[in-house]
Amino acid sequence: MIALVGPSGAGKTTLANLLPRFYDPQTGQIFIDGVDIKNVTLRSLRRQIGIVPQETILFSGTIAQNIAFGQADFDREAVEAAAKIANAHQFITQFSQGYQTWVGERGVNLSGGQRQRIAIARAVLLNPRILILDEATSALDSESEALVQEALERIMKDRTVFIIAHRLATVRRADRILVLERGQILESGTHEELLQLGDRYARFYAKQFQT
Repeated sequence: MIALVGPSGAGKTTLANLLPRFYDPQTGQIFIDGVDIKNVTLRSLRRQIGIVPQETILFSGTIAQNIAFGQADFDREAVEAAAKIANAHQFITQFSQGYQTWVGERGVNLSGGQRQRIAIARAVLLNPRILILDEATSALDSESEALVQEALERIMKDRTVFIIAHRLATVRRADRILVLERGQILESGTHEELLQLGDRYARFYAKQFQT
């Protein structure tokens, strides 16, 4: 688990977006398991990466189709299993049409927490080797955040995870924390190591938890 922290505009999302090649670096190379990502097809690369963004993108279609986005033929049981892991099954089955409930453009008929859990179910169904969580709980109320956080804990197991977060409570258990400012990695280490360093991360942490 790698956590990327820093102020807005530091480059956290930009760094994460280089992994699925939403754009390429002007210099240097990116390797996954020793393989330069420019040497594999985009389809193969992106099949290995799941993203749960801050603003979930939903499309006009059923809930099942949104969870199985990009898959013309999908297994209904697999969709339901993914929704259960994502803490979404309960609210989906409360709709009269269940998984066949029509979702309006951008999911306007769903709450923020519901949209986010559908995004998590989508990532679960993909079963990626690499998971990117970009401020996945920052826009949620406390009740929704608890449900989403519980779902995230389940899908983070046994895979490489990149977490982008302003709330440091979600990154303390990361194997490595990278502190970014103005596009530069200025600190790197575990939560305890960075606190002992007493510099940017420590000040950032103290400011959030001063009470």
